[in-house]
Amino acid sequence: MMKKSYSEILDKDKKYFWCTCGKSKKLPFCDGAHKEFGLKSLLFDVPNSGTFSLCGCQKTKTPPFCDGSHYSL
Repeated sequence: MMKKSYSEILDKDKKYFWCTCGKSKKLPFCDGAHKEFGLKSLLFDVPNSGTFSLCGCQKTKTPPFCDGSHYSL
């Protein structure tokens, strides 16, 4: 878990997997580490290509996008 967001350039026509467990070595993206915790990654896409803030603390109420929840940790 990171107490910050990740600024990532994402493409409109691509599917992404966001890490839900915080154990991925490729944060904020999933690398399959969740399997030992019984969790699932979150499949998502974006409405347009551009730079997005992705959650690093896994506490966001708008997954996978950062909502500032890390400021209260």
